[in-house]
Amino acid sequence: MNNRKKLFGQITFVILLTLSLITLSACSSSNSTALKPEDSSESKAPTFNLDTYPRVDGSTVTIPLSEALAARLLGMSLDEVRPHILHNKTHPAYVNLIEKNTDLIFVTSPSKEELDLAASMDVTLEVIPIVSEAFVFLAHVDNPVDSLTYEEIRSIYAGEITNWSEVGGPDLPIVAYQRPLNSGSQTGFLELVMKDKLPMEPPSEQIIAGMSGLIDAVAAYESAPDALGYSYYYFVVDMWGNDQVRLLKVDGVYPSPETIASKEYPVGTAYYAVIRSDEPEDSPARQVIEWLLSDDGQILAKETGYVPLQ
Repeated sequence: MNNRKKLFGQITFVILLTLSLITLSACSSSNSTALKPEDSSESKAPTFNLDTYPRVDGSTVTIPLSEALAARLLGMSLDEVRPHILHNKTHPAYVNLIEKNTDLIFVTSPSKEELDLAASMDVTLEVIPIVSEAFVFLAHVDNPVDSLTYEEIRSIYAGEITNWSEVGGPDLPIVAYQRPLNSGSQTGFLELVMKDKLPMEPPSEQIIAGMSGLIDAVAAYESAPDALGYSYYYFVVDMWGNDQVRLLKVDGVYPSPETIASKEYPVGTAYYAVIRSDEPEDSPARQVIEWLLSDDGQILAKETGYVPLQ
């Protein structure tokens, strides 16, 4: 944690909202700017064409939002904008932004390695919450366990709890899947769940490259429903549904749009718009973010299936 605070002292997280969306481990620098609520609500939709729209990249889980946003601001259909909205996944998107190969990315929060890369290239990132989200945990539908505490989850992934019987389930070893380092959900897992607790190093077959692959791995079993996995709420529910998995309650609270919005669900997070701090004040990238944070922009996000900030 001390290393992360030191790193965040080098790289400014400028959070352009006054909402207390989530508790971040990093602190913004003294020259951070805030977007006032009235600025958001009064924003008019900017207009673009394909030549003036900012270069966009991002995570897999933000593709529907990115496409819907581009369609609205370009005055085109979703089918028309899809060939022009290409997301390369979380880590490549950060690399592209830092190396100035793109202007705006829609992503989960940056990893330590991504922040290190930005620092090495003298780049400061502005990380702006745009919609609310939740980090969720899933098990097979045949597993009778439907709820875990936050501390039980941490203990499972630290290797301290190894059998489902220790958390009220069957006498089965827990197969706890993880994602690769620098994937969006692995960064979320380390920051939101493990924090200062060191996760166990799983066997290579329990590290799943894609979010969809992890969900499918939890859904499929040969002899027993022994798997545990994690992802983001929107991806599980709206992008990659699988009727053989179910979301688990955490501390007795089931993840839903209502409990995510109210912050009742305990593992809340966000998706972010990220730009370089040297982005001009009136640039297309900043105009897109400003409109997305407006009332109309948040309505668009809700219509696309995401949970608005307010």
